[in-house]
Amino acid sequence: MTDTDDDRSLMTAGFELDRLEAARSAAGRLYHEFLRVPTLSAGLYVLEAGGTDPQQPHREDEVYVVISGRGRLRMGDEDIPVGPGSIAFVAAGVEHRFRDIAERLAIVVLFAPPETAGT
Repeated sequence: MTDTDDDRSLMTAGFELDRLEAARSAAGRLYHEFLRVPTLSAGLYVLEAGGTDPQQPHREDEVYVVISGRGRLRMGDEDIPVGPGSIAFVAAGVEHRFRDIAERLAIVVLFAPPETAGT
C-alpha cells in the first residue's frame, strides 16, 4: 500500500513520520512504501533493537536516511556505524544489511528507479 499512487501528475507531496509509522505498524511489516512515481519510490523501514535485517540486494540504487536509532550497516566490504542523520548510498546489486542494531532503527529508504520487489 502506498500513500500516493503512481501518478504522473503528482508534483508535490508531504508526509508525517508518525502517520507513516502508524501505517507501517498496522500492516505488520518492516517496510512501508509511501511514495511511488515513475522515477523513484520511497518507504519507511524499521528494525527493532537486536533484530535481524532480512533484506537481499536490490535491482535498484538506494539511499538510506537514518531518522532514529543506532546500529551498523554492512555494504559490500564496508561496515559503517549509523545513527540519526546518517545517510548511505548502496548501488544496485550490492550485498548489504543492517546489523548490531543497538537501538530501534527508523530509516527512510529511496529507490531509483522504483523498487520492483518488496523488502
